[in-house]
Amino acid sequence: MGSQCGKRIPKSGPRLRELFLALLVCLLVFSGHEAFGHGGSSEIFPPVELNGKLVTLEVAASQDDTDDDAEQISISFLDFDSKITLRDVIFHIKAERGNQFLFEQEFRADHGFLVFKFISGDADPVMLEETGGNVFGSLLGLDSRKINVTGPRLAEGGLYMFDVSVLAVDGYSERLEVPLVYDAGISIPQTVRHEISHPDYGLQTIQTITYYDELSDFNYDIDSKEISFSMPFDWTVENIEKTTVVHQELVIPKEFGDLLVSGFSMYINGIKLSDSIVSIDDYVPKTRTVHFIVNQQELLNILKDNKQKGINFLVKPWEKTRLGAVTENGQFRIYVSWFPERLESDSEAVFSFDITDVFLKDKPVAVNYDFSVTYDQRVIFEQNGISTDSKEMHNTAEFVIPSEVSGIVHLNFNNLDYNSRGAVSVPVIVNSMVPDQVSIPSWVKNSAGWWSDGTINDETFLQGIGFLIKNDIIQIPQMQQAKAAQEIPSWIKSSAGWWSDGTINDETFVNSLQFLIERGIIPV
Repeated sequence: MGSQCGKRIPKSGPRLRELFLALLVCLLVFSGHEAFGHGGSSEIFPPVELNGKLVTLEVAASQDDTDDDAEQISISFLDFDSKITLRDVIFHIKAERGNQFLFEQEFRADHGFLVFKFISGDADPVMLEETGGNVFGSLLGLDSRKINVTGPRLAEGGLYMFDVSVLAVDGYSERLEVPLVYDAGISIPQTVRHEISHPDYGLQTIQTITYYDELSDFNYDIDSKEISFSMPFDWTVENIEKTTVVHQELVIPKEFGDLLVSGFSMYINGIKLSDSIVSIDDYVPKTRTVHFIVNQQELLNILKDNKQKGINFLVKPWEKTRLGAVTENGQFRIYVSWFPERLESDSEAVFSFDITDVFLKDKPVAVNYDFSVTYDQRVIFEQNGISTDSKEMHNTAEFVIPSEVSGIVHLNFNNLDYNSRGAVSVPVIVNSMVPDQVSIPSWVKNSAGWWSDGTINDETFLQGIGFLIKNDIIQIPQMQQAKAAQEIPSWIKSSAGWWSDGTINDETFVNSLQFLIERGIIPV
């Protein structure tokens, strides 16, 4: 029923997927007469009677295992009872990708089977080129026609729409008095990476994956922690009734602490959706995937009050100070919160945490644990014990954050239930509260190293450092700045390189920054 939503099937040999597809056309056993709507990876229509037999149309996505940079979609016209394709079929097909018109043309298929290969290229308008049948199709007696469709960004995924009319069956001269008409939509995942320069967590990348149509206007608000993006959508009952789901995903690095919250809420055009549409997959070691699966009923509910064109998505994280993460072995989920909400150096902090069993529907469990807090790979607090299995009581850890600590610290849970893979780390931010303290986020060292070896130019590095100082992300004692900028001494770059590799400490590098400020080289 298209539940895979266009996800790729792993390669297991050259053209194996194409063989499987051909076999599927011959051997597929239907489990019912249900039609699958737009938004899935395949669509099978209810059978209708034609010339005394039941027939149906299948449109399905596949991957060309010989070309990672292409998408493939097959169209098959089948005898419902014998489970094989019909011969000598004439299709009239109009194809679109999102709002982009691709082609409209008649195709003859000796064995009722067409394969369209979508290739990204410079051709505009779209070009079609027939490449002949496939080897496995020939072996099976299914000499399908394979057509390359080349155009801008065609292989990037999204929603591919096909208006299919079957004009003739069992003989090209046997034109139907009333063509059989089908409206199919196949969804193939489209992934886009969005880089975010965060004042606390450094350069982070969020991936958006859409299974419906191309997304635009992506934005991450650092202050509110909200994510927004847009997508074309036809707000009509007719279109919604053909749409199984609108499926979007966010892939978030687990080092991006602001988004390790225990849940998210989704809004469409200002209307809040049920929290049941959201699910979080924390079982990959370095990333978490947040799924938003909006079904027909949710779309119909929005339609009643919707006054906007397209879809404007807004993703709001739940309360920041309750973060959630899953251990490497996938067995335990940790929920952690802290007081006060704004953690500060040289002050007391209380951390509360629950250890739950994923397989027991996140029920708190009593297990052995080792808890530590690390800063710049140095342990500043540690505690071990047995967690509580009470829903009312929480495990706590209380200590004074050292005065020299500011920036990212990691809350580490290890050896849960005496399992070495029962481990997870959660990053949180500590704010500096010591006047005139040198405080430089550790990720700035990467930029200093890139500047030192010439990867980034002077202007990029100096403007970036100036911005960080003006916004108190780098905290150094204030200096007077010259009115006219002077040249950068060569030794400054050497200093940046030594600092990035740990040869000199933060205070020594800050002397270099103060020198650049005094001479007007860094604008603050």
